[in-house]
Amino acid sequence: MEGKKIRVLIAKPGLDGHDRGAKVVARALRDAGMEVIYTGLRQTPEQIVETAIQEDVDVIGLSILSGAHTHLFPKVMELLKENNVEDIIVMGGGVIPEEDIPELKRIGIAEIFTPGTDTRDIIKFIKEKVK
Repeated sequence: MEGKKIRVLIAKPGLDGHDRGAKVVARALRDAGMEVIYTGLRQTPEQIVETAIQEDVDVIGLSILSGAHTHLFPKVMELLKENNVEDIIVMGGGVIPEEDIPELKRIGIAEIFTPGTDTRDIIKFIKEKVK
């Protein structure tokens, strides 16, 4: 990774119409020296995985507020597996109940960041995970 910028895809799966948090995280990551690709609103899991592969990202950050994380996050993980993608770290953020986090981690989501998380913690997490 030396000399190579960390590439992060920030994606808004599903029908969420609010992306302020995703944009705040994207800007913080960019300001920390990472290359950030933001998908925009209302992306399907298929579009997210396709973009991640095409853009050769190191990390996918899924931002969700709709409550559909138990459907959409597993679908993204399933599509990554179907495409033999094992080297992309997937993290999630947004309004996700505490009781759902263990299952999301079990399916391979590396970390979940809930509202109020300091962006420095997200940056630190990514830098530690991407070597």
